[in-house]
Amino acid sequence: MRVLAALGGNALLRRGQPATAELQRANVVKAAAALAPIAVAHELIITHGNGPQVGLLALQAQAYDPAAPYPLDILDAESEGMVGYLLEQALHNELRRRPMAAVLTQVIVDSDDPAFANPTKPIGPVYTPAQARQLADRHGWHFAPDETGWRRTVPSPQPLRIVELPALRLLMDARVILICVGGGGIPVTVDPDGRLCGIEAVIDKDLSAAALARELDADVLMLLTDVSAIECDHGTPRARPLTHATPAQLNALPLPSGSMGPKAAAAAQFVRQTGHRAVIGRLSEATALLEGRAGTQVQADAPPVSSPPRQGSAPCADDRPPGLTEDAAQARRQVFPRRDR
Repeated sequence: MRVLAALGGNALLRRGQPATAELQRANVVKAAAALAPIAVAHELIITHGNGPQVGLLALQAQAYDPAAPYPLDILDAESEGMVGYLLEQALHNELRRRPMAAVLTQVIVDSDDPAFANPTKPIGPVYTPAQARQLADRHGWHFAPDETGWRRTVPSPQPLRIVELPALRLLMDARVILICVGGGGIPVTVDPDGRLCGIEAVIDKDLSAAALARELDADVLMLLTDVSAIECDHGTPRARPLTHATPAQLNALPLPSGSMGPKAAAAAQFVRQTGHRAVIGRLSEATALLEGRAGTQVQADAPPVSSPPRQGSAPCADDRPPGLTEDAAQARRQVFPRRDR
């Protein structure tokens, strides 16, 4: 099978952790250990987020010269190189003698994308309200509430085309483990003469991962994060995991745009366009997710099965319909069969 694993930025640098090189390296080593068994048994492509990392680089750039900060496209490239290097080294130490490559990847976006007028992509650390106000006044940055505070938000345009796609296909044909489209890729536009130009944005990693998985004909798209699954009634005493869903069911859920929303949208898009499977879940459970034993499994005809709702909970997209027998429920839990390449 060909598997694309998209690692969330918060899975590599967890919420509340200081953004030190030592912690990031330690987290990447754990990520490599979780992915190594998949790389042994299947063809593996890896993408990764860069929200915490690119925000840190932006702060460093501001400290150097607030009058002339580095643009986000260059910071995206720096973060893609940084995380790609750490992942490549950690995977090499796990697998040895397996060819792999971390590739800086440009992704074309539309300069007129409405996202440029509505910054929603969170980057950098979490701030208190007072810190956020101070930074907004000082740098003109936009901020939005996060689960535990406030984070800077930047434009996140839709990915249109991956510039290095022909080279990535050649590497896949040579059975190279690919690390690419990190942080959603480096955002660029195309001028009337066909020249590429960087633009201030951070592309959503999950949407770029879905596009990459489609273009490289992946059998499974794995969106790996720091939570075990999408939750119905998230943040309430009635919260419960969503174990299976169809693209339509995912699109109907009111998920936040700054966190789980893009993952659900990317999973739904990939399944709808390819008919293959997507899964959302915890990085440390990567093997169980691939085998269909964990996370939120997204399929074109996914069964509406989950843990029973608690008393007084709102309907969830995968609650078992009345009268569904346990035998039928078990049958519906089947995952798409493996397809060897």
